[in-house]
Amino acid sequence: EVHLAGQVAENVDSSSSDKSGKDNTQLMIIVFILVLLLFVFRAVLAPIVTLLPAALALLISQPIIAESTKFGVKVSFITEILLVVLVLGAGTDYGLFLVFRMREELRNGLDAKEAVIKALSRVGESITFSALTVVAALLSLLLASFGIYSGLGPALAIGLTIMLLAALTFLPAILSILGRAVFWPSRTIKTELKIGLWGRIADRVIQRPLIMLIAGVVIFSALSLGIFGYKTTGFGGGSAKTGSDSAAGHSLLVKHFPELSNDPQLAIYQVNDNVWQQPDMILRTETLLRQSSTFSTVSGPFAIAGYKLTVDQLKAVHMMPENPLNKALSQFISPDGHTFQFLIGIKEKPGSNVSINRTPVMRQAVTKVGTSIGATKASLFGSDAAAYDISQVANSDLKHIIPIVLVIIGILLAFLLRSLVAPWYLILTVGLSYIATLGFAMLVFVHWGHQDGLNFILPFMLFIFSMALGEDYNILVMSRIREEAEKSSLKEAVTKAVGVTGTTVTSAGLILAGTFGVLGFAGGSNQVEQIGYSIAFGILLDTFFVRTLLVPSIVALLGRWNWWPSKLSRSRS
Repeated sequence: EVHLAGQVAENVDSSSSDKSGKDNTQLMIIVFILVLLLFVFRAVLAPIVTLLPAALALLISQPIIAESTKFGVKVSFITEILLVVLVLGAGTDYGLFLVFRMREELRNGLDAKEAVIKALSRVGESITFSALTVVAALLSLLLASFGIYSGLGPALAIGLTIMLLAALTFLPAILSILGRAVFWPSRTIKTELKIGLWGRIADRVIQRPLIMLIAGVVIFSALSLGIFGYKTTGFGGGSAKTGSDSAAGHSLLVKHFPELSNDPQLAIYQVNDNVWQQPDMILRTETLLRQSSTFSTVSGPFAIAGYKLTVDQLKAVHMMPENPLNKALSQFISPDGHTFQFLIGIKEKPGSNVSINRTPVMRQAVTKVGTSIGATKASLFGSDAAAYDISQVANSDLKHIIPIVLVIIGILLAFLLRSLVAPWYLILTVGLSYIATLGFAMLVFVHWGHQDGLNFILPFMLFIFSMALGEDYNILVMSRIREEAEKSSLKEAVTKAVGVTGTTVTSAGLILAGTFGVLGFAGGSNQVEQIGYSIAFGILLDTFFVRTLLVPSIVALLGRWNWWPSKLSRSRS
């Protein structure tokens, strides 16, 4: 057997697989959305018209984002795949908001153009604020220290901005031209408004709001318990793509060669004096490393090419440039003699969560030896150490950016709803959904699935998408509740608003969750599966529980205080 293994080979195989996975994901998402829209509308043209602006925005945004890289915007594979999911998923949602409202106005007796105008005047604000919420959350990633995060935001924000423009211009134009034909063969004649299933559910919720609120909190809290034992992973050895040539080579390395040949850690020392003048320093360093209880294996210049060398033999090899051993020696000692390194290992499997989390202990041990020999610099290098450092930076970004995103979303909600009260519980409910989704991910992938941990990028991506996209549905429902509350009691407003938006939000939630579900299915790796399925679950929680249980019950409990300090807070509830 002949195989090419190693990081470069793994990256090449992974890149080829990623491109194929992206194309498959894009095709599967389009097919999924069209099938679901056919079921929702029971019409021929409506699914195509709803999806078309999103597909057009995706085609336009890709070359624009490519051009923006000349001005510093960074694009990675995860950016490309998330752009497809976000623009097609969220873009179709925005199309649904407008198309459903147009159909409602047609059934209220308006002609096609009047229906489009009224739909856009009512839903256009919701769509705009929904998109701005996501764009603002994405742009906040520019404040992140971690390159993957800071590079992700601008590209996705460009795509979503183009999608918003298409939803507010291109889609209304198509709807105006096609008119009632969009919904053929379903009926759009004037009919009496029916509250439907979601309206009946909302009516029962507001009859006993406190009980329903408690029930919702209990459900979310139960899911949140899964977060105990929380741990992250995502980098380390053995990342070769299953079935690839590099994966075959990696399996042979693991099976037939020592642990240190497979993703080793390196203890690197820099000294002022040339070690060839005092080679005993190298021997002393190796002895101290071996004496440390931290390391199970240590390999260095005294054991090369199958030979066990003494200090004198080591020096002699160095004095013979033509000796083949001299080349092998150069991987441990630099030509100038001021830097040298050792391959070190611990009992835990390289790349495992335990091995990664041992980095601080290993780093401390390496530094202690460096102090003993008088080194000017002592460093630990390797994929496990890199994974640990990346995890620390990623978690730090999460702690710093979460408050910023929450403030931005709160301000946008306050402007949209003309309220200083509603934004608080809307953010809290989606935040509770976020924690519950993290708990779900831990239960499924770690506690039951026995994976090493959650992908380090998942908590961040889940927060950005569940918090921003989750608010989309709150924005649509609360905007409609406010609209109805201006002409009826709060109870009637909640029942009607949830009733008429129920199908819209449910369909939108299923589409957006489905697009991320397709990402998880077609992603081809545990890490992408975690991201896709977890975000999909979080969106479903927002769709079916936050909107149906938590938000209506809180609105009913607060009454007119929902709208404080606007004029509506002083009207009848």
